[in-house]
Amino acid sequence: MPARIAPLAITACTATCAAGRGSQAIARALETRAGGLIANSFSTQPLDCRIGRVAGLEQLSLPDALASFDSRNHRLAWLGLTQDGFLERAHALRERHGAARVALVLGTSTSSIGETERAYRELDAQGRLSSAQSRPQVHQPHALGLFVAHALGLAGPNLTIATACSSSAKVFASAERLLRLGLADAAIVGGVDTLCDSVLFGFNSLELVSNEECRPFDANRRGLSLGEAAGFAILERMPQSGKVEKDTPLLIGYGESSDAHHMSAPHPQGLGAERALDDALARAGISAAQVDYINLHGTASRQNDEVEAALIARRFPASTRASSTKGWSGHTLGAAGILEAAITLIALERGFAPGTLNTRELDPACGPQIRIDNSEANLRIALSNSFGFGGNNCCLAFARADTA
Repeated sequence: MPARIAPLAITACTATCAAGRGSQAIARALETRAGGLIANSFSTQPLDCRIGRVAGLEQLSLPDALASFDSRNHRLAWLGLTQDGFLERAHALRERHGAARVALVLGTSTSSIGETERAYRELDAQGRLSSAQSRPQVHQPHALGLFVAHALGLAGPNLTIATACSSSAKVFASAERLLRLGLADAAIVGGVDTLCDSVLFGFNSLELVSNEECRPFDANRRGLSLGEAAGFAILERMPQSGKVEKDTPLLIGYGESSDAHHMSAPHPQGLGAERALDDALARAGISAAQVDYINLHGTASRQNDEVEAALIARRFPASTRASSTKGWSGHTLGAAGILEAAITLIALERGFAPGTLNTRELDPACGPQIRIDNSEANLRIALSNSFGFGGNNCCLAFARADTA
């Protein structure tokens, strides 16, 4: 088992998705059970499904200094950076530590592939990219990291994590290691993914996309709804006094695994997911019985939900609350980890456990932990699960400062 880690303070956090722009808007959507899924209005060819689309990205313009990075993904990244005062907090962090001592660790599944799709639809008669699309800083997997580093004026370690749907959960783990090894004094973590044809038709080809709003853990679920999101957080070491503001949440543990069972299906007994869970608990120095809430991966796909439900049922007491919040946002792929981490922090801050939106009848594999309805609760310790294709699993452990 891994050794316990020193907690890290999460001194800023923000998220933007179909359910709302910024933490306050998302919190209101959760509390009022106002989901953001709508009929597909995005794909270039008809596809009957529901999506979690962030409105207004088509009309958004990047600042002139960032215009060469223009893409849907970077527009959403900029929109996310400007919520909850995060941009100002990031600039203050840079001034405090120096641009070279702030690490940037971001997760994305598809980067700016939507823009690359558009570039290839607009090839000239000789099959060449137009001059406007000859932008290597956009048409590459590390585009998001380059964009955010440029936007924030950062010059420290800059990593892109691309492990499918666990990408922006694993950023917390990589950032903790960079700080523990002294390679940075603070870290900005996050993730952004946007809708594009490759995502919509790719998942549809796997027969995973539902033609109705996704219903995680429902006995009659039909598949997932795809969405888009941006989220960011600042991680800093605890002060020598060990004391932080009482409303400052902490990262207390993480677990990662790669079971490589199948390209898209989870291990049938959830062994990789369970290994990630065990490592997160060990690094946090807690037992499963101490966990008050779990934000589940819960995509509403048949096999994934069944495996995760069985894992939660056998490892946690009935008093633990668990839910999937993808009914509000859709599955935001490489941004799911940071979005659901932000939602988990909202739950800790507000003493509020979200339920599972759109779900009407729980699958028999579910134990009493998985809840449909919202509930008020004194939440002290919470987990967030993110599981990706290829068996890339990550579990994050958070706590209120007064608990840790």
